[in-house]
Amino acid sequence: MREMKDSRISWIGAMPANWQTGRIKDVIGVLTDYTANGSFGDLAKNVTYLDYEDYARLVRLTDLRENLQNAGVYVDEDAYEYLGKSKLFGGEILVANVGAYAGLFCEMPQPNMPATLGPNMYLIRTNNVMEAHYLYYLGNTSMVQEQLKQKAISSAQPKLNKTDVKTVYISIPSVPDQHRISTYLDAKCAEIDALTADIQSQIDTLEQYKRSVITEAVTKGLNRDVEMKESGIEWINKIPISWNVTRLKYVLKEPMKYGATESGIPYEESLPRYIRITDITSDGKLKDDGKLSLNEEVSSKYLLQDKTLLFARSGGTVGKAFLYRKEYGRAAFAGYLISAITDSDKVLPEWLYYYVNSSAYWEWVSRIFTQATIQNIGADKYSDMPLPICSDIDMQRQIIKYLDAKCGQIDTLISEKQDQLSTLNSYKKSLIYEYVTGKKEVPAV
Repeated sequence: MREMKDSRISWIGAMPANWQTGRIKDVIGVLTDYTANGSFGDLAKNVTYLDYEDYARLVRLTDLRENLQNAGVYVDEDAYEYLGKSKLFGGEILVANVGAYAGLFCEMPQPNMPATLGPNMYLIRTNNVMEAHYLYYLGNTSMVQEQLKQKAISSAQPKLNKTDVKTVYISIPSVPDQHRISTYLDAKCAEIDALTADIQSQIDTLEQYKRSVITEAVTKGLNRDVEMKESGIEWINKIPISWNVTRLKYVLKEPMKYGATESGIPYEESLPRYIRITDITSDGKLKDDGKLSLNEEVSSKYLLQDKTLLFARSGGTVGKAFLYRKEYGRAAFAGYLISAITDSDKVLPEWLYYYVNSSAYWEWVSRIFTQATIQNIGADKYSDMPLPICSDIDMQRQIIKYLDAKCGQIDTLISEKQDQLSTLNSYKKSLIYEYVTGKKEVPAV
């Protein structure tokens, strides 16, 4: 059993007696950002063909999170030379300093071409007191992340300055101990990551299966022996002979409507909730955190009726839909959302919601994107969307009931898998914390 001592830092607690504590500034050789040697101005550009002798990769946070895939932003060689110490060679620590990811530590892999630091990140090169790879593990512990969150400037979006990063307290074992710990964590985290990837693959398969079940039901019905006919729409293909294909605008009670352009106010239960595009998850659910309200006077024009469908018209969630139900409580909707209220004598709102979760719908969305210069779907395009419908409302109800049951079963399986992911993620964080604070010792080989 190693001798332990009080670190006198609350988040570290007890640590090995031969370890030291300090701040990130004590282990930094270089801390810079992309503006240290001048602004890019108009030098940054998107290019489709790369001559590696003429361009350098402008590494952004999104590139790192996507493992530096080829698509990206590049700067010309002159700009690269101009940026001096912001050049990246691999092994640097990059810290996001603005936005939702503020404080996130990333490790720069070996680039396959000249690379330089992009905006909204700090570049850290460690000194001889700490290995960069160890700092990567240390920086992403929940305790360091919590310190950075508290330091982030609370304004329109979180923002960290260099002093915020430098003054974070950390544990500092000897360099040989750092190397042993990070090497051990590499192996253990790789095992966890492999399990995580396998479970995520299972989730992806279940989600694909769910979409295929929905697509089959809302374009082919439940009777596999019914006579079929051509729909006239390539991505819908054949439909039952008694069905029709119409345009969304012909089955709505009223024209589609854009939401309020007002800013929200702090959430109050007595006021309508203000549903924004960022409140809708990628799978069409409503987030519980980050709620805002809208005052009574403004919200009166945008209050949602039960079973109104909201479509996202731009941004990362464009094409996604959310079915509002009165159980959510009074709510108004924001300007980057578009409301659709169906005429229930023609099509049930749940039918429309299931359709916009089908492969046929997403094929239509992708074709809209192909024709547009930006990813944006306005009310005019949504209104003109082809929609297969069964004219028999009772049959619609049967299909909806079938999908409720079938998708409910799949969602239960997905939820169980997501719980497993959450457990693995918590275990990984706990494992890293225990070793970088010395609560556990790397086993002897």
